[in-house]
Amino acid sequence: MPRSCRPVTLEPPRHRSTRTVGLAILSVAGLLAAVPADAAPADQQRQRDFAAAAREFGVPENVLLGVSYMESRWDFNGGTPSTSAGYGPMHLTDLREAGSGTHHDKGHEDPRGDDARQVKLLSVPASQSPPPSLQTIDEAAALIGEDAATLRTNTAQNIRAGAALLAKYRRESGSWNAAVARYSGAKDSAEAQAFVDEVFDTISQGISRRTDEGQSVRLTATPVSPLRSRSDSPKTECPNTTSCLPVPAPYQELPNNDYGNHDKADRPKSQEVEYIVIHDTEVGWDEALRLVQDPTYVSWHYTIRSADGRIAQHVPTKDVAWHAGNWYVNAKSVGIEHEGFAAKGAWYTEAMYRSSAKLVGHLARKYDIPLDRAHILGHDNVPGTTPATIKGMHWDPGPYWDWAHYFGLMGVSLSGSGRPGSPLVTITPDYAANQPPFTGCETAGQPCPARGSGSVVLRSEPNDSAPLLQDIGLRPDGSASTLDVSDIGSRAETGQQYVVAERRDDWTAIWYLGQKGWFRDTHATSPAFGLAVTPRPGLATVPVFGRAFPEAEAYPANVPVQQVVPLPYTFSAGQRYSLGNVLGSEYYWATTFDPAKHVVVTGKTRYVQIQFGHRIAFVKADDVQLLPAL
Repeated sequence: MPRSCRPVTLEPPRHRSTRTVGLAILSVAGLLAAVPADAAPADQQRQRDFAAAAREFGVPENVLLGVSYMESRWDFNGGTPSTSAGYGPMHLTDLREAGSGTHHDKGHEDPRGDDARQVKLLSVPASQSPPPSLQTIDEAAALIGEDAATLRTNTAQNIRAGAALLAKYRRESGSWNAAVARYSGAKDSAEAQAFVDEVFDTISQGISRRTDEGQSVRLTATPVSPLRSRSDSPKTECPNTTSCLPVPAPYQELPNNDYGNHDKADRPKSQEVEYIVIHDTEVGWDEALRLVQDPTYVSWHYTIRSADGRIAQHVPTKDVAWHAGNWYVNAKSVGIEHEGFAAKGAWYTEAMYRSSAKLVGHLARKYDIPLDRAHILGHDNVPGTTPATIKGMHWDPGPYWDWAHYFGLMGVSLSGSGRPGSPLVTITPDYAANQPPFTGCETAGQPCPARGSGSVVLRSEPNDSAPLLQDIGLRPDGSASTLDVSDIGSRAETGQQYVVAERRDDWTAIWYLGQKGWFRDTHATSPAFGLAVTPRPGLATVPVFGRAFPEAEAYPANVPVQQVVPLPYTFSAGQRYSLGNVLGSEYYWATTFDPAKHVVVTGKTRYVQIQFGHRIAFVKADDVQLLPAL
């Protein structure tokens, strides 16, 4: 039965926006009639729920679908909260239930990661009261006469409540454009319009997908010709199609010859930018912005808000922020924080993914950074600098960050391009279908809700009950890793590349932290093409490092030599690891407030970056040989 539609002009939001978006919205009267339940496929129930809610509350169906897609991609996510405390397909927020935490919650990690300065351990003040945008579930529940618990766990009621909230916003604002803008939780017209643009782009392009619960949902394309949002300020380094504002981090002298909270530099003239590091804030947007403006705290280059993808820039990309816990990586990276809370196992909104992907693509082009998982790192991929710092390294953005979707938004497929049977493979599980039995999302030792993940769990033998691998850096006593959601000791991640050590039936083993890590390779990998790294002939083992610092002879007299301490892992003859990069050795000596006294020490030693475990690592080029992975 064909859909009837009529053109409707969406007025700009009533908060000083001067822009108008033209959009053909499906009229309420023209929505598809409900298909009898006994005549419709079970996997279209969610589609019917959207249609029914749209009819009930007078919301154009494509607007309801577009808003939901930009929040959750129509997924349920196992009933877990997003990083901005949103639940269900309509992302109804309930911070009271989701809880909150601190950015450096373990209390023993130095985000600067530089032995030359005093370790900067941090404590974070208690969270402030959440804004109303993080507690929309109460109002939505009241509109349909249900309780908040039902809206968190029942997808049909969640969709009804979201539709009711949109309809209320429409009655109060006078336009669907303004209603969508308000639903985003944005505080001003520029950031609200960026969310509106993304919703209307989705409606214009149309989309269909199968949700995490196997539901088929389709949004039919409807012509849209919106004006694009522009970056709010010329003082930021953001794509001009994002909503971006400057919130500068202070470069300030402190007592006792200390200073904060970043270092002045002149990149890429002084040092190449090799990496972009993806983080999760573990605090709300307002508190993250407050903390980054504290000179006694640490810094990062950008923060992205969950609900609407709003970007704030804090540190110029030419300067070095203190964010990754590894000074070598800090000196050669841009750090991007994504708003989130300490509800472990939280998921990330589509608005955030899209805004972040635009920013990363922009920065990658600016600094000629390859769009691959050897250069676009999670904080959980950054190595410890010495054996003593490994335990303190963070595990964000965690196993529920959808790397395949994220790179897809940048126009990059993470599937390998090698021939079938290649000994080099890329980890590429089906995110929705891949549901490792992680624990500890809410209560230590208790199972997490079943939901999709980009992580592949590795075992010591080709057996589902075999122990997980050992990570001697995380557990010096030699005990096996666990399935705790924060334990990365036996886990490979989407987009990472490894060399196959052995195959048995449907099991594959990869070289991982000096061991064979086994997993059922049922569509979990793609063949890749590239180079493998192995010890030079005659060397039984080679040392593995967490940073690529120069040899002692390279340091000028006024710069203390930084020791290159091997990590406590074994890279033995016969093992092979994927090549990530070949790098020169550098150390950025920046221990004083006066940037004129900062020195970039460049050595003759060259390093090879490898995918050694869940984290990257470095080996000296003279210790290894590079071989085609044929």
